[in-house]
Amino acid sequence: MAQLYAAGHQATRPSVKLYPAMINNDLNLDTHRRQFTQRTRVQIQNFLQPDAAAKLRDCLQHEVPWTLAERSTGTSRTIPAAQYASMTAAERQALLDGSYGAARGRFQFAYDSYMMVKAAQEGRDPGLLLHVVLQFLNSPEFLEFARWFSGEPRIHAVNAQATRYRPGHFLTRHDDEDVQEGRVCAYVINLTPRWDPDWGGLLQFFAPEGGVSETFAPRWNSLSLLRVPQPHSVSLVAPWAGEDRLAITGWWLRR
Repeated sequence: MAQLYAAGHQATRPSVKLYPAMINNDLNLDTHRRQFTQRTRVQIQNFLQPDAAAKLRDCLQHEVPWTLAERSTGTSRTIPAAQYASMTAAERQALLDGSYGAARGRFQFAYDSYMMVKAAQEGRDPGLLLHVVLQFLNSPEFLEFARWFSGEPRIHAVNAQATRYRPGHFLTRHDDEDVQEGRVCAYVINLTPRWDPDWGGLLQFFAPEGGVSETFAPRWNSLSLLRVPQPHSVSLVAPWAGEDRLAITGWWLRR
């Protein structure tokens, strides 16, 4: 079993073992935890072991039956994978155009999605690597790590979805707060090997006066973590983007 913490870490930290070949053993998690505590957000480079990151990237690139998540009608909805795959380029563009118009006045998004929890509950796509990832994120060992890192002892579950942002996809400003669901932290595991910030798709944080206060680029094999609530967005992916912006994202949940 791969150890989450490198040898020599203090005993005050939870002694955690995770699934084989998953979390990078060489991370200085104490430093990242202090930064998160002080600033309410952090991006951790080289979060997964290289082989795990590569396998997840291949899964997202080649194996996931993507749906489209969007709000062009003013209500959040998901277009099923078979219907989405059969749509023409003109039909897809019409949905994006509707989302762009609606985004001028209210919260909007459009991106490819695979809801991992729902798929697991429905028994869909057996053998897909994402099911193993969801089990890992909800293992007692990872939940112990999440409680220690966040300082929230009531974390009991991790929600997850795979996302693929292609040219024209976006997620406007929101703060992720959901008291009923009990969201503590939002996370993004970035899985695009090469991303140019000029392509958009940037995780942007907003100051109280409305300006952008900080930006996280979707760097390869990084974990972006932010405490909820705080305003943020994913900027529009440019038409000239040379890659798909691939990630696994969701929330750490408290009871």
